[in-house]
Amino acid sequence: MTHHKNVLGEPLEVCSLEPLTGFTRSGGCETGPQDLGSHTVCARMTREFLELSLARGNDLVTPQPEYGFPGLKPGDRWCLCAARWQEALEAGAAPRVALRATHERALEVVSLADLKSHALDLS
Repeated sequence: MTHHKNVLGEPLEVCSLEPLTGFTRSGGCETGPQDLGSHTVCARMTREFLELSLARGNDLVTPQPEYGFPGLKPGDRWCLCAARWQEALEAGAAPRVALRATHERALEVVSLADLKSHALDLS
């Protein structure tokens, strides 16, 4: 993933290996032309976000082993679609994000200021 950049302009870091995340299930939020949803925001799941997502038609809780999806629980890190994170932000339920593991392409949808205000990895 070192050729991919994060929102800080640095090499993209791994988001999660357990559960294994990413559009390509590499553990990172890298993206490409086939990723129409732009799964580029590395976020730490919260109960509030998972409930909002479920209510809006995106069930991230129920395991789907046929797709290698374990189902998520609060505390898991996952590569979210940038538009879904923005939607959660507007609803007051945006989960915290790992900036160093969030792909720079997320900035096409989400502002850096909003991401920084929800950052897990800024001192």
